[in-house]
Amino acid sequence: MIILSAKDITKNYGTDVILDRVSFHINEGDMIGIVGANGAGKTTLLNILAGELSADEGDYFLSQDKTIGYLKQKNNFETENTVLEEVHKVFQHLSDMEQELLDLSAEIGEKGAQAGCLMNRYAALQDQFKNEGGYSYKSEITGILNSMAFGEEFYDKKISTLSGGERTRLALACLLLEKPDMLFLDEPTNHLDIGTLKWLEQYLRGYKGTIVMVSHDRYFLDQMATRIFEVEHHHLKCYEGNYSAFAEKKRALREAEMRAYNKQQTEIRRQEDMIRRFKERGTEKLAKRAASREKRLSHLDRLERPEAELGKMKIHFRQEYQSGHDVLYGEDLAKSFGFGAGRRDLFSHVNFDIKRGERICIVGPNGVGKTTLLRILMEELSPTEGYLKIGHNVKFGYYDQGQLLLNDAATVMDEVHDSYRLYKDAEIRSILGRFLFKNDQVFLQVGSLSGGEKARLSLLKLMMSGANVLLLDEPTNHLDIDSKEVFEDALLEYPGTVIVVSHDRYFLNKIPTRILELEKDGLKEYLGTYDYYVEKKASVESGKKYLKELGAEGSGGETSSAGQGQAKLSASGGNASAQGTKLSAAEERAMKKEQEAAERRLAREKARLEELIEKLESEIEENEAKMCLPENLANHQLLTELDQKNAKCRDELEEAYEKWMDLA
Repeated sequence: MIILSAKDITKNYGTDVILDRVSFHINEGDMIGIVGANGAGKTTLLNILAGELSADEGDYFLSQDKTIGYLKQKNNFETENTVLEEVHKVFQHLSDMEQELLDLSAEIGEKGAQAGCLMNRYAALQDQFKNEGGYSYKSEITGILNSMAFGEEFYDKKISTLSGGERTRLALACLLLEKPDMLFLDEPTNHLDIGTLKWLEQYLRGYKGTIVMVSHDRYFLDQMATRIFEVEHHHLKCYEGNYSAFAEKKRALREAEMRAYNKQQTEIRRQEDMIRRFKERGTEKLAKRAASREKRLSHLDRLERPEAELGKMKIHFRQEYQSGHDVLYGEDLAKSFGFGAGRRDLFSHVNFDIKRGERICIVGPNGVGKTTLLRILMEELSPTEGYLKIGHNVKFGYYDQGQLLLNDAATVMDEVHDSYRLYKDAEIRSILGRFLFKNDQVFLQVGSLSGGEKARLSLLKLMMSGANVLLLDEPTNHLDIDSKEVFEDALLEYPGTVIVVSHDRYFLNKIPTRILELEKDGLKEYLGTYDYYVEKKASVESGKKYLKELGAEGSGGETSSAGQGQAKLSASGGNASAQGTKLSAAEERAMKKEQEAAERRLAREKARLEELIEKLESEIEENEAKMCLPENLANHQLLTELDQKNAKCRDELEEAYEKWMDLA
C-alpha cells in the first residue's frame, strides 16, 4: 500500500537548483535509505516531505491517517528544561489524564454516594488511560532513556548543559517514544556508540511503521534499508535492496549506460561518414541514399551521455620522516577528574604497546574516556596515574571530531595559509581544489561551512602536516560516503601509524590491524577487524560460561558432604575461623577430596586440549607441505581442498587455544 507519493518536486535556492522534478513513492513498511554527497539535497527533501519546507514546483501526497516524526540534525529543545521534563512532554496527554483521575478521585471521596456521574466519568477515563499505556509509560521512558545511555544521573540535568551528541540522542529517544506511523531520520547514527547502535538497529527492525533515513553509515544502511534513494545531479533514482546491493547495481548500471552510449556514438559516426562519402560521389543514386540515411539518423532516439561522476577528494597522507619502531607504550594509565565526593573516574589499568605501521582502532561506550586517552597520548593531558613513553622521532597529527581546532572567523584560504605559511597562494588553491573547495568557495568563512566541509578542511590540514602518527577522533562522522571511501583508501596506503577512535562499523571492518576496547578497568585487545571483534567477544562470553559449567561439575547434581564443606568455607570467605564456623574432620577430608577431584578434572581437560592443539598444528604443517610439492602446484582442485582443510583446522586451533588459555 502506497502511503506517500511525490511527483516532480523541484526546489531552488536563488539560481542554485537543489532538486529537479523528483518523483517516487513509498510503501507502508518500507525502510528507505537516502544517500548522496553532502549538499546534494537529502535534508531539503526530508524537510519538504515533513511539511517544514515548501517545494517550488510539484506535489506530494501523504495518507491522511498517518502521523510523522522527524529527527533533525538540529533539535529544538527548551534549554532550561531538564532531560526528564523534555521526555515527559511526549506523554503530556497521559500526565493530564493522570491528574484528572486524581482530581476526580478526590471529588468522589468528598461527595460519596451523590457522585454517580463523576464515577462514570472516572471509569471511562480510567479505561482510556489504561488503553493508551498510562500505567506503563513511565517504565517505557526509563527503558528508552537507559538504552540511549541516559542513566538517572541525567534526569535532572538541564538541556543547556548537554553536549551536541547527548542532545541528538535525547531527540531520538523522544521520537521513539512518540511512535509515529512514519519516521524521518536525518543522520540518526551520529554520536551513538556501538552498543547503542546495535540496540537502535534491533529496535527499528521491530518498528511497525515506515522509516525514511538519511545516512552516511554504510553498515547501518546494510542492516536496515530495504530500498535506497540516491540523490545525485538534482535527480533521484530508486534501487531495491540495501546499501551493498545499491553500490553494485549503480556500478553495473553506469557501465551499461556508458557502453550503450559509446556504442550508439560509434554507429552515429559510422553513418555520418557513409553519408559524407555518398555525397562526395556526386551521383543521383548515392545522393538519394545519403538523404535516406540522413532522415533515419534524424529520427534516431539519441541517448544522453551519462552524467560525470561527482568530484572526489584527492588525499594522500605522507610522513616527513619515519618514527622509531616503538611508537607508544603505556603502563597502568588512569585518569580521573575532580577531588573528594566530586571525583569522577574515567578509566584505570590501561596498558598498551603500539609499534610503527600499526592501525589501531579504539572503541568503547560514550563517556568512558576515548577522546581523553587520545589527548593523554599527545601529552595535552597528564594521566592521574601510570607511565607513558613516546617513541623516538614521533610526530603527531590530530583530527578532533568537533573541528574545534579550526578558526571560524578565518576564510578557508587563510585557515590553511596561517598554518602553512611557506606555501604560495596558488599552491594552496590547488590543494584546496583537491578537497573540493573550488572558485569562490576558498573565500568562505570557516564558521559558515557545513559539518562535511569542515571535516574535509581538517583532513586537508592533517595531510599537509607530514605527521608520522595520526590520532583521529571520529574522522568519518561528517563525511559523505564517497569521501569516506577515499579517506579509507588513503589510510590503507599511509606508511605511518594510525590510532583512531571510531564507531563507524564499516570503517572498523576495513582499517584496523587491532581493535582496543576501552573499559573503566582497562583495555581489551582484539586482533583484526570489527566482525572478528564481535565474534571474539561472543567467544569469550561462551568461554566464561564453559568454565562456569566445568567448575560446577560434581557428583551428579547431589550436594555431597564435600560440597557442604566447600559451601561453608565459601560462606566464611575461605577462612572457617574468620566467621566462627568450624568444620568437622570428616568435612575437611571430604572438602579436600573434592578440591583434588576438581584439580584432576582441570588437568585432564588441559591435557586433552594440548593433545588436540598438537594434532591440529601437525595437520596444518602437513597440508602446507603438500601444497608446496612441485607435482601439486598445478592441481587447483587439490590445492583448494587443502586450503579449506587448513582454514577449518585454524578455526578449531584458535578455539582450542582460547579454551586452553582460559584454563591455564
